[in-house]
Amino acid sequence: MNERIASIGAVVSCMDGYDPDALPVDTASAAIRACLAPVAGIERAATRSALGRVLAEDIVPAFDVPAHDNSAMDGWAVRSADLKPDAETVLREIGTALAGKPYPGAVGAGQCVRVMTGAVMPPGTDTVVIQETVRADGAGVVIPAGQKRGQNVRAAGEDLKTGVPVLRPGRALTPADLGLIASLGIAEVAVRRRLRVAFFSTGDELASIGQPLAAGQVYDSNRYTLFGMLSRLGVELLDMGVVRDDPQQLEAAFRQAAASADAIVTSGGVSVGEADFVKQMMAKLGEVLFWKIAMRPGRPMAFGRIDDAFLFGLPGNPVAVMVTFYAFVRAALLVLGGRGDDAALPLLQAQAAHPLRKVAGRTEYQRGILFRDGALWKVKSTGQQGSGVLRSMSEANCFVVLEHARGRVEAGEPVPVQLFDGLV
Repeated sequence: MNERIASIGAVVSCMDGYDPDALPVDTASAAIRACLAPVAGIERAATRSALGRVLAEDIVPAFDVPAHDNSAMDGWAVRSADLKPDAETVLREIGTALAGKPYPGAVGAGQCVRVMTGAVMPPGTDTVVIQETVRADGAGVVIPAGQKRGQNVRAAGEDLKTGVPVLRPGRALTPADLGLIASLGIAEVAVRRRLRVAFFSTGDELASIGQPLAAGQVYDSNRYTLFGMLSRLGVELLDMGVVRDDPQQLEAAFRQAAASADAIVTSGGVSVGEADFVKQMMAKLGEVLFWKIAMRPGRPMAFGRIDDAFLFGLPGNPVAVMVTFYAFVRAALLVLGGRGDDAALPLLQAQAAHPLRKVAGRTEYQRGILFRDGALWKVKSTGQQGSGVLRSMSEANCFVVLEHARGRVEAGEPVPVQLFDGLV
């Protein structure tokens, strides 16, 4: 599965700023990244089925694309040497070239060929004059002055050149990539195998959908949220349901997850005051670090490894689950799956529409609504920001990511935002 690392604790303990009781977000992210290596395993996938898969080989053209010089516009293919720089030129039309049907002969002095977009440039021609500027009459085809040599011509190899790699390993294939690969006649590509991720919720207070609620119980929303977030990553999922606060059940669940998956994501059981045997079981079965991260929401988190599977123990509060997933777990899973350096989520700048409360010394992920106000992009809070208010995530379209050292934000100040579009 994963390339073994001697000790997670040894890797992270020597990092600058490492304090498990007050760990900055950036340090926690760097600590996790330092422990990861992509999973082994490469398979071949049909080009049509490779969308979103992580490329495991160079894509190298065996021929130029386009293979020939061709017309970028409808018009007439001409020899630039025939054109008068300061006066009209009259040429004799000798044939037509269509896309997929080249003109069979050569073009001599004083001649031109009617061409359509995509048609191979007839031998001897080097310029296309668009049809809107040309006048055809009994004397021939009249070309106005002012044409430039090579205009409206797409050169052979302009898009892709023989032998020059165009896609590199570690790239998640996009729709444009599939078209590019298809343009090279490649029917299948080498891709990383899909990452396998097991996930479950912990707690006696949780009930699954379809079951009646007993006194003090709530429905397990975290597992559905995790399912949605993980599904967006294109991984193979093992949903292990709700695991009760029972040592035997927890041990069995962790052992099954570690044996079946590359990564384990859990919610609940990592906060101060929660069932200690959840933490004890994690530590008993592997090497697990318990952190108090300087962030809001989502302070408690566990990270480690059980056998060959990396473990991410997230808080139990619904919003905290989502914040910690996107702050730490998403990028880690992409790296494990073989993604390159594009795993981090981008931050954009917007203007605060109103003051935002913030305490220096922690990173805050406030739920916001990004909107256009004239020429400016502004962001406003969704209101109540409690870590149990899942509605704040549903109403928001972005995180307002307020930096560790920052204090109160006044209206009009620039703030970083992280868009939800395509994310949550």
